[in-house]
Amino acid sequence: MHGFTDVDRQSDPDSWVGVLDRLTEEPFYQAYQQRVRELLHPAPGRRYVDVGAGTGASAAQLKTDHGVSVATADCSLTMVAVTRARGLTQCTVADAHHLPFLNNSFDGAWADRTLQHLADPHAAIKELIRVVRPGGRIVLADPDYDTQVLDIADQNLARRVLRFRADVLLRNGTLAHQHAGLFATHGLVDITVEPRTLLVRNPTAVDNVLGLRSWAATAAQRGALDPAEARAFEDQFDEAVVAQRFTYAVTFFLTAATVA
Repeated sequence: MHGFTDVDRQSDPDSWVGVLDRLTEEPFYQAYQQRVRELLHPAPGRRYVDVGAGTGASAAQLKTDHGVSVATADCSLTMVAVTRARGLTQCTVADAHHLPFLNNSFDGAWADRTLQHLADPHAAIKELIRVVRPGGRIVLADPDYDTQVLDIADQNLARRVLRFRADVLLRNGTLAHQHAGLFATHGLVDITVEPRTLLVRNPTAVDNVLGLRSWAATAAQRGALDPAEARAFEDQFDEAVVAQRFTYAVTFFLTAATVA
């Protein structure tokens, strides 16, 4: 199971704080997270909640940029402690499936790279709808790992490793393209979907947080790949980098809607 599914039970929980901090510095993540905040239609004096907030960086940015009140919820004690230490005060250790907030208590809510890790994303969406007032906004952002591509010599091997990432390492790695349909099912309106593609040509830029090269070894450890195939994947990965042909991409879906 992915480390973000249960940060507090990892051997080094603080290392996952470092993962989020490094991603926060990446231009791609900065840009799409800014767009997520814009899709909330924030206005001064209103109240918002970030579910699965991690270190609270995006919540803090929304508060600073728009003069709003922001609460955060995360199931990790480690993450909530960091969020508080960095200056946010309305921080709650909470399960996204059972949010400890009153009905209609927020003007908007968002969940960024959260639903992919949840046991029941449908229940979490219901909770987001419950806590947002009619007319308020809900925004989801997640990568959809069905959209992955990787340029190494053996494309069949690449696809097998990418499928492992999509289907085994994540609970809901291929759900993001269905978020709009889930919103429609629950009666939300003004539904929009925007794709944002993460393109990695220089693996040293984000590989230390995505762990691209390590996916095959993990698959071998789980019995999904032969160890020799995992070594071949790593060799071809390195060859692609040296030859400057390395390309990895995955598309994020930013899905926004209004509570009716």
